[in-house]
Amino acid sequence: MTETIPFNQRLQQVQERTGSLLCVGMDPDPARLPEHLSRDVDGIGEFCREIIRTTREHVCGYKFNSAFFEALGGAGLDLLLDLRQSLPEPLLAIYDVKRGDIGNTAKHYARAAFESLRMDAVTLNPYMGYDAVAPFLTDASRGAFILCYTSNDSSRDFQQVRSEAGRPLYLQVAAKARDWNGGRNVGLVVGATKAEAVAEVRETAPDLPILAPGVGAQGGDLEAVLRAGRSSEGYGLIIPISRGIIYAGTGREYATRAGEQARTYKTTIQKAVTHE
Repeated sequence: MTETIPFNQRLQQVQERTGSLLCVGMDPDPARLPEHLSRDVDGIGEFCREIIRTTREHVCGYKFNSAFFEALGGAGLDLLLDLRQSLPEPLLAIYDVKRGDIGNTAKHYARAAFESLRMDAVTLNPYMGYDAVAPFLTDASRGAFILCYTSNDSSRDFQQVRSEAGRPLYLQVAAKARDWNGGRNVGLVVGATKAEAVAEVRETAPDLPILAPGVGAQGGDLEAVLRAGRSSEGYGLIIPISRGIIYAGTGREYATRAGEQARTYKTTIQKAVTHE
């Protein structure tokens, strides 16, 4: 019987093998496609496949934003599955869907993510507590990234509210996620625009991987996030970049430009880590 490798261990192995902490975010907006591509599922499919072709040697995986595929209807979900199956080993597929329901609903969401779409990990909203997360943790080889501290301005409405003990909600989420990590397959989503928050979360949950969106178009400080977010082994941090890579070029050379940009980010990350 083959031993199950926990997702967090798989992630470190993939990052070691690829030499990359970079993840490309697949957010294919029809309005931003190069002019020579159609604005339908065929054009989006060609766009995504070419982006993957030119960036795959520079990344540890891809983060697929479900909204852009669901908006295309059933054909969009077919495309999503096709893209996931096209990824070469050992690259990981993260399903950015931010689910957060309970009971039988959550179980079926988990089946959709891991069985139907064959994703390696999923993003989750923990607002309803452990009941909303547990169905995604039953297979230790699959990961769950819990929303902890996001980069949008109105995140302060809830995430920065302090308890009577003075600890902000996002650190309480980090502590809970640490407790839920019995299968070694729980991670956290922490916006890269707040490096100090990344550092606080890393201190609270030293062993959990952090998915840190916000570098690139949103202005996150890459070097500061790398210093704050990596684990003691030098891994445990994923830097997803979407617009800054997939829309690096606007014409027929879009895929080449995306590949060049991915290579630049990977090199920049490696240099920053080496010089620490």
